[in-house]
Amino acid sequence: MTTDADHRPAALEGIRVLDFTQMMLGPFATQILADLGADVIKIERPVVGEWERSLEFAGELVDGDSAAFVAMNRNKRSVAIDLKAAGAREALLKLAATCDVVVENFRPGVMDRLGLGYDDFRAVRPDIVYCSGSGWGQRTKYAAMNRPGQDLLIQAATGLAANTGSAADPPTAAGTSMCDATGALTLANGILAALLARARHGIGQRVEVDLFHATMAILCQEISAMTNLGIDFSRSPAGVGQPWLSAPFGIYRTADGWIALAMGDIGVVAEVFDDRLVAGMDPWLDRDAIKQRLDAATPTRATDDWLQAMLAAGLWAAPVRTMKQAMDELITDESDLVVEVEHAGGRTLRLLGCPITLSETPWRQRLRPPTVGEHTHDILAAVLDDAELTALQKAGAL
Repeated sequence: MTTDADHRPAALEGIRVLDFTQMMLGPFATQILADLGADVIKIERPVVGEWERSLEFAGELVDGDSAAFVAMNRNKRSVAIDLKAAGAREALLKLAATCDVVVENFRPGVMDRLGLGYDDFRAVRPDIVYCSGSGWGQRTKYAAMNRPGQDLLIQAATGLAANTGSAADPPTAAGTSMCDATGALTLANGILAALLARARHGIGQRVEVDLFHATMAILCQEISAMTNLGIDFSRSPAGVGQPWLSAPFGIYRTADGWIALAMGDIGVVAEVFDDRLVAGMDPWLDRDAIKQRLDAATPTRATDDWLQAMLAAGLWAAPVRTMKQAMDELITDESDLVVEVEHAGGRTLRLLGCPITLSETPWRQRLRPPTVGEHTHDILAAVLDDAELTALQKAGAL
C-alpha cells in the first residue's frame, strides 16, 4: 500500500459509482472498486443505514457497527436517503448523471418499481454501466418464485455443501461465505469489463451476476469431469479431501496438530512413509485404504517433522493453522495486506486490505468506513440547489 505522500494516480481514479448494495455480494465488490480509486457513493437508509451494519458476530458489534460492515465498506462515502420519499428518485437520478456505474443487489424488480431501474438511469446517462447482483438471477424460475438467495442456501443448491466432508458426514458448509465472495469478485470483474467496453466502444450496458451461477462456474472442473466422463463422484468414506481426487489428497492428524497433503505421486508418498505401507496400491481405486493407512501413521510424528520430510521429498504439504495463526503471521511480517483504520467512534480497526498489487497505480486506504449519511449534504449539494435540498429535508427523505 502507498502512503499519503504518494501522488501516483489510482487505477479507477475519475470513476464514480452509485452503490445501492447491502450485505456481502455488493459491498465487497464495490469496496474493490473503491480501493482501486473509484469514488463510491453508498446509498443507505436514514438513521439505521445498511442492513449489515447491525449484523452481530458472536453477539458483538464494533463501536456500534458490524465487524462485517467495517470489513467491506472502507474508501466509500455515505448518503442517507429514503428511496420512497418525495423527491428522492429525482435527486438520485440527478446524482446518477454524474456517475459512471450504478450497482444494486435488491431482489429482482425492486429497483424498477422504485423508478430506479436500468432504463431510468440510462435516460440521464446513456453510457451508464448498471450492474445487478442477485441470488438466482433476474429472469430464472427461482427468481420468479421470489426464492431467498443467501450464501448457505446457494452452497446447498449448487452441490458445494454435498461435496464437502467425508461420506459419513452430513453435507458441510464452507467456513466462510464462499458463494457471496465468489459472486462479489465476479461482480467486480463484470463492472470492470463493462467500463473497458465503454472506453473502447463508447457504450454503456447492463451487467448481471448472481450467486447461483457464479458458484456453479467455480465448480467448472468438477462439473466438466462429471458430465464429460459420465462419472457421478461421491465423497470418500475415509475422508480424501475432495470427491473427485485420489489419495493422498486430504488432511491428517499429527502428534501435535494437523497437516494437509495435496496431490503427490504415490511412489514418493511411499518413500516418505514406510515403503510397505502403500506398495502396489492404486491411488484412485484404493484411495480410501491409502488414506486410512496414512491416517494411522501420521500421529507418530510432529507436524513440523512431517512437513520437512514431505517438502524435502517434493510433496505438496502445509500445516493446518487457525485464522488467528495466519493473521498473526501477517502482522509479524508487517504485510501490506493488514491495514489500520480509525473508526468514527475513535477505535483503531485492524482490517484486511486489497489483495491486488498494481505497480504504477497502487491502491490506497483513503477513507474509513462511513457513518450513516456522513456525506449526504456534501454529495447532494453538488447536484441539487438549496431549495431542492431543503425540500428533501422537509419531506423527511434525508
